[in-house]
Formats: sequence, structure tokens, C-alpha cells
Amino acid sequence: MITVFFTALPGLLLLPLLISFIFPYIFQDIAHFITVLRYGLKCRKQVAKTPAHTVVDMFLEQVEKSPDKPFIIYQEEVYTYSEIDRLSNQAARALRKHVGVKSGDCVAIYMSNAPAYIWIWLGVAKLGCALSCLNSNIRSQSFLHCFRCSGAKIILAEPELKDAIDEIMPELRKENARVFYISETPVGEGTETFLDKVKAASCDAVPKSLRSFVGGKTLAMYIYTSGTTGLPKAAIITHHRIIMASGLFELCHVRPRDIVYVTLPLYHSSAMLIGVHGSILKGATIVLRKKFSASQFWDDCRKYNVTVVQYIGEVLRYLCNVPKTDDDGSHNVRMAIGNGLRTDVWSEFLRRFGDVQMYEFYGATEGNVLFLNYTNTVGSVGRVNSLYKKILPYEFVKYDIDKDEPVKDAKDRCIKAKTGQPGLLISKITTLSPFGGYAGDKSHTEKKILKDVFKKGDMYFNTGDILMVDQQKFVYFHDRVGDTFRWKGENVATTEVADILGLVTFIEEVNVYGVPVPNHEGRIGMASFKLREYEIFDGRKLYAHVRDFLPNYARPRFIRIQKELEITGTFKQRKVELVKQGFDPANISDPLYFLDEREKKYVPMTQTIYEDIKNKRIKL
Repeated sequence: MITVFFTALPGLLLLPLLISFIFPYIFQDIAHFITVLRYGLKCRKQVAKTPAHTVVDMFLEQVEKSPDKPFIIYQEEVYTYSEIDRLSNQAARALRKHVGVKSGDCVAIYMSNAPAYIWIWLGVAKLGCALSCLNSNIRSQSFLHCFRCSGAKIILAEPELKDAIDEIMPELRKENARVFYISETPVGEGTETFLDKVKAASCDAVPKSLRSFVGGKTLAMYIYTSGTTGLPKAAIITHHRIIMASGLFELCHVRPRDIVYVTLPLYHSSAMLIGVHGSILKGATIVLRKKFSASQFWDDCRKYNVTVVQYIGEVLRYLCNVPKTDDDGSHNVRMAIGNGLRTDVWSEFLRRFGDVQMYEFYGATEGNVLFLNYTNTVGSVGRVNSLYKKILPYEFVKYDIDKDEPVKDAKDRCIKAKTGQPGLLISKITTLSPFGGYAGDKSHTEKKILKDVFKKGDMYFNTGDILMVDQQKFVYFHDRVGDTFRWKGENVATTEVADILGLVTFIEEVNVYGVPVPNHEGRIGMASFKLREYEIFDGRKLYAHVRDFLPNYARPRFIRIQKELEITGTFKQRKVELVKQGFDPANISDPLYFLDEREKKYVPMTQTIYEDIKNKRIKL
């Protein structure tokens, strides 16, 4: 028996090597699946009962464990876990006593990155309330729409955004909404303040009874996404979803001793759901910056001893465009977590800044599918993991770009895309992978659900994204479909922009789309117009209109005037050819205009302007 064992031993020892030779990623696939499964089971246990184990409980555990550990570093200010706990207690008590917020209410926050954003959120959560994370760039009708979607009656706003508030104050008053500025002293006649009320409040713990009704499916916050049509939509983020999103730091093996650099806006899911909540989960330290700065990025990383950075693709591209220095490789960053990273930028980033573990992921704020590049494969967003797919089913289906819909077979069922063929990513809606939808108009939620996809009765979430799987089962992002394009890290809904432009008196029809810009990331806004009869194009009037009604990233930088806008047989506007033609005046005979910030108007597009944009002499 012993002889047989020792005879077989070399074969047993060589078996893992043989398996890894035939299936080179099998052990990484298994390890990732086990991590996902373990964390998923833990989450289900935490939210299965009422009250659920929420982000507040995660935070209070870290307070008890490491009260004096730095939680947020902001400029020269350092806030420990216990200090943020006390501030959030004061915020909760101030909201309840002086602002009149009751458990279950929704509170809107309208501010840029600052520690107050985080302790206000925790204070809101301690009351069992929800937070509406308003994009600090939105204005006018977009602002009102987002605020109304939330059902909130209270807005906490930073003083710097007073002009935007004043613009819509008459409408807010009609709805009995109140605005409290995050300031100790009034910022204008008749304004109400919040910080003075916070400072006067007790820092004693907030009674757990105020949030005793909170379960896994209870609304925690609204995060706004442009989606594919209409004005921004309020994605419903439950407490279960927060716990799941924070788990990305678990999958990426972030450690309690890590220092996480957060420069992305807190009203976005990447910074809030993943960065802030992930840091709370791990008990890590956050270095928070008001706004991303390419020139200060590595100086901050060295100054604060940052080990983990968050990014979107544009962030790393900006870093690669900064002039090289001898200090480029001098830092302690070991890991970067984010999405939207172009392959060439990825490679250049690693060459220039050293051996950083890149955790590129794919996911949507409201989506129910996640891919993670756990193999550090350049360009990939993850792998088709057969074990993972058994629990959270998804598919890639053929998509007709021109018709803007999935390709169907004779039985009116979707057709799966083949390996190496781009396909629309859809994810099955199940109890394990739910789709929470959006607040307000139910049609927005329905439009994201595909029914009877492969068989009668099944339902899938339509991501609106085209991805591709190669022969080794690596997944690569290919493109967005429908009416959305991405510019400067923001999703821009063309229909929202078109609706705003359609208010201009000299425009009869408008078609909005995103066009690629040489040497730039993403697509920038362009609009094709048909003018009303006897009307002329007024570049100064149009500039004033888009400035007042659209955030900077959504304003069309290029205008094309056409005699007729081409439509399909089903009366849909054709965009594919317009996108291909772009904005090069050498290739387009139609009148073209460019948004000139210095002139404060749309000026005639020239070949010189085109070359200056191409060569980055004009910044977009």
C-alpha cells in the first residue's frame, strides 16, 4: 500500500501543474468564485432579517474596533472614525430636531466632495432615512426633475451652489421645499443654515429604534444615471445593494491598513457605493479630494502614503498626459480600482508608473451584473467564469446597431453572440440578482427589462452595452448602444439634450449624438439641426441656452446644420453615419459650428479649429 502511494505521489503533485497548463486560469477562476460566494452568502445573512445589518452597522463596528484610526483625510484635516461618528450623530439630531426630518424621509444633498458629505450621509442613515445624491453640475429643469423624483422636501446645499438654487427657488417654494446651506452663517437674505444646528446638537448615539424598520430592500439612496433616454433617472439603491457594492473591495483584496484615494465625485456610485462604503467595510482610511487634479495626483499619493486609487478611464489618461518626471515611479500605490480604461492608456500607465495591480471592472449603478479583471489582463474587464455564471446568469446577444434592438430568430427569441463576436450584455433578473429600477415614471424601469428573451416568462436586465468574449473567455468592453454616450466620465442621454435644444425658437428638428475626438477619451456631444423656415442660426443665443440648461459635459461642442434629418423606415433618426462623419469640415459640406467658450457663442467651424482640437491646442 505504501509502495503504491509513493509511486502515485509524483503524479498527484504534478496534477495541478498539468491542470493549470491545460486551463491556465482555472485556479484564479475558482478562487474568485469562492470569494464571491462567501461574500454573497454573508450579505444575504446580514439583510435577511429586519432590522438589517446596514452600512451604519458596518461603520459602528469600525468605530468600536478602531475609534482613533483616521477615517477621512481632507487637505490638512484628519477625521478619525469616532469623530465622524460624533459628527454624524449631531447631523442626525439636527435634522430631526431643527429641520423636521422623520424616519423614512428622503433628504437631498447638493454639494461637491467634502467630509461633510460623508458624515451627513451617515447621519441620514442613522435616522432610517434615504439620501438623494444630486449631481452638483445639474441646473434648472434637470435639477428640478431629479429633486422631484426623490420625493424629498429638504435640500442640504453648499454655499457655492447658491446661484443654482436661486434660479429655481420659486419652483421649490411652490412645492414647500426648504433649503439649508451647509454653513454656520446665512449666505444671503432669508437663507437657512445647517452647520450651526449641527454644532449645537448632542453627539450622543442616535437610538437604533429610529431605524428598526430598515430591511435589505429598504431605500438607502438615489444615485442618478442618464440611462438611454430622457432626463436623468433616479436609480433605487437599497441597503442590500450598498452591502453588495462595498464587497468589491473584498473581491479586490483591499486591506484595513490601506489608504484609499478618492477623487471621483461622491454623487457617483464609484466613489460613494464602492469607495466610501468599501473603505468602511474594510476599516480603511480615505484620502478625499474636492476635485480630481492630474498635476497634484501623485504629489497627494506621496504626501498621504496612498496605497489604493480609484479611477475612471479618463483619470488615468490625464495622468499619462502630464509631463514626465523623475518621480513618476516614486509612490506606494499598489492597486487601482475602476472602469472605462482604454487598453493603450492601461499599458502606458503601467510602463510609466510601475507595477500597479489593475482591477478594472464592469458594472452599472442600477445593474445586476458585475465583471472584475482579477487576472490583471490588460484591456479586459473580467472573465466568463462558468461557476459564477451558474449563480448569476447572463448572456451576450446579437444586436442590430442600426435598428437599435436585439436580433431575433424566427421564434422571436434573442440569438446568443458567438465567441469573438460583439454582443449586447443582458443579465437575468432573479432573487439573487434583482433589478431595483428607477423612482418615478415606471416606464423607465420597464424599458430596461427584456422579456421572453430565450423562453416565455424569463426577464433580463438590458445593460445597453456591447461587450465581446475572446477564445480564452476574457471579456472586453466594446461600445455603448442606444442614445447614450460617455464624456469626461459622465453618461449623457442624447434625448435629454435634444429636449433642451428643442426649446430654442429657430430649431425645428434636432438629432444629438456623440462623436469620437482624435486623441481624446470617450465621445463628445454633437447636434445636427434642421432650422425652421425663414429662421437663421444664432450662435450666441444657443450658447446662452445650453449654458443655462445643461451641465458642461452635456453641452454639444459641435453643431451641424442640415436641410433634412435622415430617418429610418420606423421613423428613428439615423445616427450611425453622422457619428462616422464627425466634425471635420474637410469632409462635410453642411455648415458646422464650434462652441467657443472665450467668445461665448458657437462660431463657424474651420479647418484650423479642427487641427487645433486634434493636436490638443484647444482643450475640450
